[in-house]
Amino acid sequence: MNTSIAQDVRFIQRPEGRIAYTVQGSGPLVVAVPGMGDLRTTFREFVAPLVDAGYRVALMDLRGHGDSDTTFRTHGDVVTGQDLIAIIDELGGPAVVLGNSMGGGAAAWAAAERPDAIAGIVLYGGFLRNPKASAFATASLHGLYRLLFVKPWGAGFWASYYKGLNKGTKAPWLDEHAAAIRANLKEPGRMRSFRQLTIQLTHAPVEARLPEVHAPMLAFVGDQDPDFADPEAERQWIASLGAETVLVPAAGHYTQAQRPDITVPGTVAFVESLRKRGEGANGAASESGGTSVPPQGSSVVEAWVARA
Repeated sequence: MNTSIAQDVRFIQRPEGRIAYTVQGSGPLVVAVPGMGDLRTTFREFVAPLVDAGYRVALMDLRGHGDSDTTFRTHGDVVTGQDLIAIIDELGGPAVVLGNSMGGGAAAWAAAERPDAIAGIVLYGGFLRNPKASAFATASLHGLYRLLFVKPWGAGFWASYYKGLNKGTKAPWLDEHAAAIRANLKEPGRMRSFRQLTIQLTHAPVEARLPEVHAPMLAFVGDQDPDFADPEAERQWIASLGAETVLVPAAGHYTQAQRPDITVPGTVAFVESLRKRGEGANGAASESGGTSVPPQGSSVVEAWVARA
């Protein structure tokens, strides 16, 4: 494990169990949310650069994943968004949220549900809507999940499939990470939780609330992402929502891990731009006789900077 993320695990109690997360650094809060079947360490490349830039970085595990409990019965974007909000409130938000895959969808849902909690969003292969498929195809896929994600072959199958989603450039630690995912899924209850997530997951609630998302957004889309029929078309659609977008060359579904040479500096620059915006607004308020704490009605970005 990278030393930048080797730290004590914290837990936050939720109605059906505990969500695990780690925190490092100080400053405005940044929270990273992994995708389905992944671990919080997928964001290992981001911790040191963000901490060095003056941010407090939290990495969370999904329900039933990593170090989180396997007692949860409900899974998906909405409850992940609720867990995210709970962590932000626990740590003292607002926060800029980094989200891969369904983690991006959860971040967008949270921004609609609690605009005061989300100062900005960065997506890495983020799902903001369901891929186009017939009802029959969806039902067939759910049936396949019930067969594939069971012992004894489920953990190995997913670890192999996960590696296949890394089209193009491979992280030098991909084999190590896939092995960690496989080992984690072999722990008691985790394959059951993962199977429940695959069956329950839908991004429809996220798409329905996109008009309510007003947080600044940056999206990285891998040009070889196998989860999108046309990655460039998906990038264009996300751009139509008002997001800044980047088509990442030689990358699949995990741009945060596959092309950190692009996504890490791009993310840091985006977060820094938000910070400068908030500091500028707060400085103007101070010069006009305002306090250092933004008054009621100030932008979330200003509150994010002032809360640090």
